[in-house]
Amino acid sequence: MNESSAGLPSVLIVNANIINEGRVYQSDVYIRHGRIETIAGQIAGRQADMVLDARGSYLLPGFIDDQVHFREPGFTHKADIYSESKAAVAGGVTSYMEMPNTQPQTTTQELLEAKYRLASTKSLANYSFYIGATNDNLEQLLRTDRQRVCGIKVFMGSSTGNMLVDDAVALEKVFSNCDLLIATHCEDETTIRRNAEQMRQKYGDNIPMHMHPVIRSAEACYLSSSWAVTLARRTGARLHVLHISTARELGLFEQGKPLQHKMITAEACIHHLWFSDEDYGSHGSRIKWNPAVKSAADRSELRAALLDGRIDVVATDHAPHTEAEKNGTYFNAPSGGPMVQHMVPALFQLHERDLLPLERLVALGAHHPAILYRIRDRGFVREGYWADLTLVERAPWTVDRDNTLYKCGWSPMEGQQFDYRVSHTMVSGHLAYNRGLFDERRMGHRLLFDR
Repeated sequence: MNESSAGLPSVLIVNANIINEGRVYQSDVYIRHGRIETIAGQIAGRQADMVLDARGSYLLPGFIDDQVHFREPGFTHKADIYSESKAAVAGGVTSYMEMPNTQPQTTTQELLEAKYRLASTKSLANYSFYIGATNDNLEQLLRTDRQRVCGIKVFMGSSTGNMLVDDAVALEKVFSNCDLLIATHCEDETTIRRNAEQMRQKYGDNIPMHMHPVIRSAEACYLSSSWAVTLARRTGARLHVLHISTARELGLFEQGKPLQHKMITAEACIHHLWFSDEDYGSHGSRIKWNPAVKSAADRSELRAALLDGRIDVVATDHAPHTEAEKNGTYFNAPSGGPMVQHMVPALFQLHERDLLPLERLVALGAHHPAILYRIRDRGFVREGYWADLTLVERAPWTVDRDNTLYKCGWSPMEGQQFDYRVSHTMVSGHLAYNRGLFDERRMGHRLLFDR
């Protein structure tokens, strides 16, 4: 028992339908000192401080969201670590990895550790933070602790401040010298600027929102992601390309190869799997993300890639803005939207539509992030692992403002009916969420990595 698990009640979960490691099966789970001690068909004679009857529900490992923006420090009028980790836990996400484009930007070791200190006092979910690359901070990147930090974030497209890495020499040095996982945002800035100027000449400042995927085009995505893949192959870097949004990019990634043997991997985000450019008319700037939501054909191919291994991970790119900010004109409305509370129900809805088997759903959201980042003792329902667990029940509900927990107060999923909901979430053996009620007496843990 370590210090962080001291005093945790033992928990017995009975009659659960477990989704784990390619199987769906019924079993009981006994948890002690925050870890899964026993998984068995029927656990008799065990004394437990708490018993949860999961009859009729699915028990799955808590999801691990490898791309969120919780906006702290610097933008806490939109979101903060406490509010967004609370939304994550309500949505069955037990661990997250947060991005460096805060204010100040997380581009030094000192600023990185300051965020970890913040999270230790206010994050209800487990956490890790990327260090951000710039054109001139290689020395800081090389000091990163491989066992205590998830990876390096490289913006190869638009970003804020000094975080656009657009110097080819600097980028080559990062890929050649850093042995941590490199996660990239890939869009070609030159192409985007050219497209934006053409649209400005046509429409002035009143560019329609449905022009967003024309400005931030499939070509812009492919130019940048193919460059990243070429660099990784030449240098041997461990590359993870975030939020793939186009069918064309999928040709850059292997299918059928075991994840643990891949050096180049890809992520898709729930909004690119859910929306298409046909939705700009009804949703407008609420579905303005970078990279842009693209065509229904792109969405269809992304969904197919979930099944054949070209896409390895599903995440949210959770990036809240206030409603007032999002209601601006095209160039004034920022890109990004909140999603971390609704990823798990949305993926179950894709399952309900016969688009995603349950076993694959759990692999993409929990197993694969754990394997890809080499997260220690998480991401699976296994004896000896931390009890990061989510119970999902079949119970129709509709997303509205009263049940949305994001600090920004809105969701692009408003009005959507889901057939499944998260009923309980356990974080490191602590029952943090129980049918709408939160137990905030314990915070999540800092993620550790076996590297």
